[in-house]
Amino acid sequence: MESVEKAVAKSLMDIKAVMLRPDQPFVWASGWHSPIYCDNRRILSFPEIRQNVCTWMADIIKTKYPDVEVIAGVATGAIAHGYLVAHILGKPFCYVRPKPKDHGTGSQIEGILEKGAKVVIVEDLISTGMSSLAAKNALVNEGADVMGMVAIFSYGFNTARKAFEEANVELTTLSNYDALIDVASETGYIRPEDIDVLKEWRFSPSTWGKKE
Repeated sequence: MESVEKAVAKSLMDIKAVMLRPDQPFVWASGWHSPIYCDNRRILSFPEIRQNVCTWMADIIKTKYPDVEVIAGVATGAIAHGYLVAHILGKPFCYVRPKPKDHGTGSQIEGILEKGAKVVIVEDLISTGMSSLAAKNALVNEGADVMGMVAIFSYGFNTARKAFEEANVELTTLSNYDALIDVASETGYIRPEDIDVLKEWRFSPSTWGKKE
């Protein structure tokens, strides 16, 4: 039976959510040059894949966090996925803005969140992990008991791994960069000569592809 890691990686490539372009790198908002671009929002347009992804995330939460009381999505990419996971689990849902809104109530967390509520965060993508952990901090500041975080995909950067360890946040992902490269290689999605380039980028993303 195909592993979930590889099934998700293959699905992401099938719907062009993951684009691999070693010869013409993408430029992220951070200024990093990247041979890969991942847009998990595309999952929402494919009902079968959307159902599989959200069901797998819900299964992880049921197994690892049976006492969870609230599901929290990280805006904006994980709002829809988080809501669908909460719906499958029959749990309340809220979402976390990057910062408090500058009008109305000034809320950063939208939805009802009781003090002491046991929360699991749903994310779509983990890169450096900074925005995800900022959401965790916002929930804790509102009195939530954050049990862990579940995401669709992680690049597996060392900086992110260290950040989650230091924040004492358990992160579980459906798929990851290593699984993606394996599937891309097995299916001919990338050329054999590009594999080393893609692996090299993952370990030094902030400097990769930049001229001296």
